Amino acid sequence: MSDITSRTSNDPLTDRVSHPRYPRSNRYDARWTVENQMGPHALWLLEWLAPALGLDTLPPGSRVLDLGCGRAMTSIFLAREYDVQVTAADLWVKPDENAGRIAEAGVGDRVLPVLAEAHDLPFGENSFDAIVSVDAYQYFGTNDLYLPELTRLLKPGGRIGVVVPALREEIDGVEPPEHLKPYWEPDFWCFHSAAWWRRHWTRGGAVKVETADWLEDGWHDWLRWCEVVAEEHTDEWHVRMAGQCAEMLRLDQGRTLGFVRVVGRRV
Repeated sequence: MSDITSRTSNDPLTDRVSHPRYPRSNRYDARWTVENQMGPHALWLLEWLAPALGLDTLPPGSRVLDLGCGRAMTSIFLAREYDVQVTAADLWVKPDENAGRIAEAGVGDRVLPVLAEAHDLPFGENSFDAIVSVDAYQYFGTNDLYLPELTRLLKPGGRIGVVVPALREEIDGVEPPEHLKPYWEPDFWCFHSAAWWRRHWTRGGAVKVETADWLEDGWHDWLRWCEVVAEEHTDEWHVRMAGQCAEMLRLDQGRTLGFVRVVGRRV
């Protein structure tokens, strides 16, 4: 078992990814987080989500669905930090791959990796005390019909919480801001404002929205992480993608892009 919370004090990367806003995340090995990332720093975003979602108030052994878990970093974090039982669901990263990472992190008895598509989840009603999704929900959760179906998996009174890349304000028309046009991808149109997400979740009637807010200076966290990945990752594709994202965020300076968290309680 590797100790992923054993930080290397003489590694300059450790200082680069230490953040005063995320003390729990700071305990995790910096190179482990870089090599297992699939976008923005998922542990930072989950730690921001945690108090709004009430993770510290969940009894030990509570069942949590980590939807779109990627390489299961967030699932491992949930199990280690909050002593919950996690179902780590992802479509693109196979369960066998995540199982090895989970076992190495010492939480093989608390995290179950599964292969699942977000619209065809193999779980029964009232299965989970909480649902978490970090940097994934925007790809499948903008459909008006999705949240009511998903929340059937929550126990009555259970919470769902997501963090998504987002817009400070909704964009009028059909063109991105001029300064972002060279970087804009079609899937960026699934980014929305906190107000949009609050309305989207409220009008469906499946949850009572408790939080829908913008991470102040979140763009700077995003940029900082992209710069680290562009310099430190061992895979050429990740280096290139992170470098392009960093260029975009430097140009935008938080005018358009950042992060939103949304938390709702099943009614």
